[in-house]
Amino acid sequence: MVWRFLKRTNTGSGDRLDTGRIGEQWCVEFLKKKGYKIVERNFRCRYGEIDVVARDGDTLVFIEVKTRRSRGFGLPKDSLDARKKRRIITASMNFLRKAAVVDPSLQECPVRFDVVGIELGQGRYAVEHIQNAFEVEE
Repeated sequence: MVWRFLKRTNTGSGDRLDTGRIGEQWCVEFLKKKGYKIVERNFRCRYGEIDVVARDGDTLVFIEVKTRRSRGFGLPKDSLDARKKRRIITASMNFLRKAAVVDPSLQECPVRFDVVGIELGQGRYAVEHIQNAFEVEE
């Protein structure tokens, strides 16, 4: 499912790290408005990083946030290649192993991988939320 909306706002200074931080913050605000519970942000391990981990009902959702200031490099969602997907999946398994020590129920809950694309420009931003953007291939 894809959700889009535009909102007028300050889009930051323009450097890459600032752009990413702004996109992740707006993603979290967007998800909270949709009823998601944020579990963790910027989970890092030796296998990679997961931008946002959230709960959507009983489902644990691993979310990759892609933010762009222009379409010169394509749409945000298009920048997620097979290598990046594998890194997210491996990092998510690492997250589940570590989190299950604190909350064993996480081992049994359904898992989903979403992508949230943020496009910034001229004092506005657009959000595209793609649920089940990819799956674990066995």
